[in-house]
Amino acid sequence: MIKNIELGDLTDKNIGQLALLNNTTLPVNYEEKFYQKLLTNGFITKLAFFNDVMVGAVSCRIDPPKEEYVEDLCNKEKYEKISLHVQIGSDAIEFYKKFNFKEEGLIKNYYRNIEPTDCYLMSKPVQISA
Repeated sequence: MIKNIELGDLTDKNIGQLALLNNTTLPVNYEEKFYQKLLTNGFITKLAFFNDVMVGAVSCRIDPPKEEYVEDLCNKEKYEKISLHVQIGSDAIEFYKKFNFKEEGLIKNYYRNIEPTDCYLMSKPVQISA
């Protein structure tokens, strides 16, 4: 068991650390306005700290349900498919294809704070257990 891992909230005091972590570990560079938006009520962000050093983060946007998203699966008993958005040109496209996700279509200008702004809607049917 790893000790000294703590979860914390995103604040205006540590938002710069999150930007630095993302810029050094992710292939996408987010603009300042993206990070500021994470501080609003429409997002949930948790940070992971090891010995007081930020080592990870997870963030999700709270959307009104239009279709099933991975974030919703914890709260659902029955569902027909899992859907997600993947930025065009991202290595994540091939990652999800390995797990039987299919591209359903291209959505133009989906992202507002990163380039490229287009994404694929990908989905995977889920077998409903009885």
